[in-house]
Amino acid sequence: MRFDLSANGFADTDVRADAWAVIGADRALRWHELSEQAHAWASLARAHGFAADVPVIIRGHKEAGFFVAMVGALLLGAPFVPVDTIYPDERMQRIASTLGAQMYFDAHRGRFVSVSGQGAWIEFDAVEGEEGSISESESASTSASGSGSTFASTSMASPSASGSTSISTASTAPTPPALHEKNLAYVLFTSGTTGEPKGVQIGRESVAALADWMVADFALGDAPVFLNQAPFSFDLSMYEVFGTLALGGTVVLASRALTAQGAAFLTTLARHGMTTWVSTPSFAQQQLLNPQFSQDGLPALRTFLFCGEVLPVALARQLRQRFPSARIINTYGPTEATVATTWIVVDDAVLAHHARLPIGHAKRDAEVFVDAGELCIAGAHVMRGYLNREDLNAARMFTHNGQRAFRTGDLGAVDGDGLLFCHGRIDDQIKMGGYRIELMEIDAALRALPGAASAAAVPLRRPDGSVARIVAFVATGNDDGRLPDALHDWKTLLAARLPSYMIPSELLACRSLPVSVNFKIDRVQLAQDYRDVHFKAQRQHNA
Repeated sequence: MRFDLSANGFADTDVRADAWAVIGADRALRWHELSEQAHAWASLARAHGFAADVPVIIRGHKEAGFFVAMVGALLLGAPFVPVDTIYPDERMQRIASTLGAQMYFDAHRGRFVSVSGQGAWIEFDAVEGEEGSISESESASTSASGSGSTFASTSMASPSASGSTSISTASTAPTPPALHEKNLAYVLFTSGTTGEPKGVQIGRESVAALADWMVADFALGDAPVFLNQAPFSFDLSMYEVFGTLALGGTVVLASRALTAQGAAFLTTLARHGMTTWVSTPSFAQQQLLNPQFSQDGLPALRTFLFCGEVLPVALARQLRQRFPSARIINTYGPTEATVATTWIVVDDAVLAHHARLPIGHAKRDAEVFVDAGELCIAGAHVMRGYLNREDLNAARMFTHNGQRAFRTGDLGAVDGDGLLFCHGRIDDQIKMGGYRIELMEIDAALRALPGAASAAAVPLRRPDGSVARIVAFVATGNDDGRLPDALHDWKTLLAARLPSYMIPSELLACRSLPVSVNFKIDRVQLAQDYRDVHFKAQRQHNA
């Protein structure tokens, strides 16, 4: 079985219907179960006011029900809005406010609940089979090829005596208004310069183009088994979502708890016969500490698919040594261009020729070009625009050769062979650990701290230009270098506004923040100040 993204429905329903589709952190679903539960979810959501073009927020972390809800939303024609639990409640409430939403689907509890957390409008009654729902450790014992234990799936809707799905009393709570843009697949919120997340609207034609590209060029084989490690609120994960659906494969949803287990995590992937590793380069780099991360430890792995940040040459070489028969695909693209828009297969010849890896060539049916030093993208995969941000749409979007086009804000170049290169951000947006981060969003959260009216986040970069970590400075008006007493618990205070990956590793006090000639905060000078302080401390320690 598979999901036809052009026809918007399940296809080839008599082929491998009993094969595993989703290995979640809580339970596993075969393809026919995914179809049944996605249709049930769509019916229930429709009964409670959701419809085509009405966005639905889905919140959770690696539950099978999260995947079911996304597919159910596709069936319904409702754009899904994925929000991982790594984000604090305040961020989700801001997203809900932007959408006009008063409820969201809680994938962990399997029901729709109020954004305020009070009350529930939809509750799916779980039907347990002989074994009931499965734990994460039990899920790990199921192989994607179908061997291992047989798991009873936990339905979100209880079947009635006649076999039809029972639907609870319809909600009286208002649903969000339909979006102006029609036929969207999803809306993904990214970091925003004002402290407010930006909603990137991706059309169904764009995800169909993504899937067609993966099928035509990535050589992933029949029914690939994908690693899904990135949160669904990170667009990198859409590779696994739409790749699994289009190719009739299997997706292994690796939770943060599972990936933290090191050897157990890799053992789980090997047991499921994982063929396609999808992650940022940084996540793969972490796995090199484990000798099990090798061709012997993951014998079915045949493709590395990277996106989200720079792929270092050194990492690519180590992967070639550890996995000599695996194909390494490096891709590039912003969220606004449906995950990625360029690609290159990184083989030994590419590694021998380049000290810094190119981002490759444009995907089929797309165009990538450099305008005044900035990488620009055109094609059907470019977003429909930012939600309710006509100012940004006017500044970043345009038409090129009759296609939607987007100014990425990335510096770029093209060499004599037509290979594209990305040379970092033009503005203060960075990527760290695969996450795209607006420094000004961190600034806004810092300035909301008590006694921190003037503050700035500063990225500390490695020699290759990638960001190692973020530190922050707060102006106190004093030269003693001490933080105000009110900031003794600053990390906890920031955690109420920011996800963990955006919280600076250090907060330092200074008399005032340096500014450039344009009277903008000089982050370059702050980074130098940080290095000077640590160099001075190191010299004193060695004296």
